[in-house]
Amino acid sequence: MPSWIARILDWSYFALFARIVLTFPFWASGLSKLIDFSGGAAEMAHFGLSPPAFVNALVLVTQLTGALLIIANRHVWVATGALAVFTLLTIPIAHDFWNQKGHIAQLEFFFVVEHISVIGGLMLAAILSRQSKHKGA
Repeated sequence: MPSWIARILDWSYFALFARIVLTFPFWASGLSKLIDFSGGAAEMAHFGLSPPAFVNALVLVTQLTGALLIIANRHVWVATGALAVFTLLTIPIAHDFWNQKGHIAQLEFFFVVEHISVIGGLMLAAILSRQSKHKGA
């Protein structure tokens, strides 16, 4: 590996940036649901989740708290676990490609594949956080 790449990878601000990027879908969605609470509740109602306002509040708290903990590199195993379970649960609720036809089924399948990749990224974040704590970093 070139030394300049190693220096970037060892830089603590690059790790912080990586945690911000990894959690972008969660904090962006959580902020959206907070700023437009009624829109977030309408989204929950659209997917048959009830009571919609309560579920919206629960989702935005999960997303924002989980993202903040990962960004801060604190209790990352809890945050990544909660966000991974949340992400996994969205698959049968919002991305049920097996119940769709044609192009929509294909699009929803691609969302599922991306969700699984995000779960893998969350798993890596938990591993790397644990390893950094053992190194004293």
